Amino acid sequence: MYRYFAFATVFFLLTGCSTAVQKEAAPAAEAAAAAKPGLFAAAGDKLDKYWYQGQGELNVYDLQQNRYQGIHPGQVLLIFVTEDFLADQQVKNDNYKQPNSTPVLKLNAISRFTTGLYDYSLMTSVFTPVKNSGFGHTIKLTHTAQDWCGQAFSQINLRKGKYQHQLRSYFENEADQENTIAATLLEDEILNRIRMNWQALPQGNLPVVPSMNFLRLRHKPFQAYTATLALADYTGTDFPGENLKVYSIRYPELDRQLDIVFHAAPPYLIEGWKDTYPSAFDNQTRSTIAKRTSTVLETYWSQNANTPENTAKRRSLNIGH
Repeated sequence: MYRYFAFATVFFLLTGCSTAVQKEAAPAAEAAAAAKPGLFAAAGDKLDKYWYQGQGELNVYDLQQNRYQGIHPGQVLLIFVTEDFLADQQVKNDNYKQPNSTPVLKLNAISRFTTGLYDYSLMTSVFTPVKNSGFGHTIKLTHTAQDWCGQAFSQINLRKGKYQHQLRSYFENEADQENTIAATLLEDEILNRIRMNWQALPQGNLPVVPSMNFLRLRHKPFQAYTATLALADYTGTDFPGENLKVYSIRYPELDRQLDIVFHAAPPYLIEGWKDTYPSAFDNQTRSTIAKRTSTVLETYWSQNANTPENTAKRRSLNIGH
C-alpha cells in the first residue's frame, strides 16, 4: 500500500462547470466564501489562492502518439478545476442540499490524434480529493475512447477500499466486463497528485493501475501491475525549462516507462511526458511525447457563445488540429 497524501480540510469549494439548469458560474459572493485557505497546505496559501479564484486551468500540449507502426500527430488538453463532489453518489455537487460533499481537484484530459485517414478521441476524467480524511485514493475515474472502428466506456468507483470497474466495449474479445480490485495508485491520478503536492508522491516498488489510455489502446485488462516509481531532478533535453522535476514509472511486465516532467515551484505546471513502450503491431519500441504549448486560467464554462472574442481566444491557443 502506497503512503497516503495529507492535506488540510475545508468543506466549501467554488462551482466549476454546471448543468444546463444550473448557474453557469458561481456568484462572486459564493466564490469568495469558497476560497478558504488551507486546502493545498503543502505550499502554504499559494495554491489556495491559485485554485480558488473562480477559474479553471486549461493546458494545451502538442502530441506525438505511438500507435500502429509509427508516430502520429495530435493534441492533448488538460483541464484542471476544483469543485465539490458528493462522496456517496460520486457526482458533482450541483444543488448543495446534501452534507456528504468533499472538495476534489478534477482533471479532464482529452487526447486527439490522427492515424492516416481516420482519427482517435480519448477522454479521461479524474476526481481526486484534496483532503485525506476518509479519502486515501481517488474517488472516481471515467474514460471514453472513440475511433472509426467503434467506442468504449470505462468507469472506476471507490467503494469500501476497493475499485469497482466496469467496461463497455465495441470489441468482441472485451464486450461488457465488471471486476473489482483492491484500491491502489492509479496512473491517471498522478497528474492531480503532482499539482496538489508532488513532494508526497510515492516511490519504490508498488502496484499501479496503468492509464486508461494505455489499457484501451493496448487492449489490456484492468488490473494493477508492479511498477518502480522514482522522483528526481530533470536533466533530459526533451523539455526545456528551469527547476524541473521528473516522476518516472517503470512497468517491467509491460516493458513500459512513463516520465512526467513538471515544475518544482507552485503551481507545479506539467511541462509534458514521455511514454515509451513496444507497439502491439510490430513490437518496435517507440515513444509518445506530449509538450506543453500554452496555459491559461479561464471561466471556460461561461464562454460558450460563438463570439469573435471566443473564436479568437481558441485560435490563439491553437486548439484543434
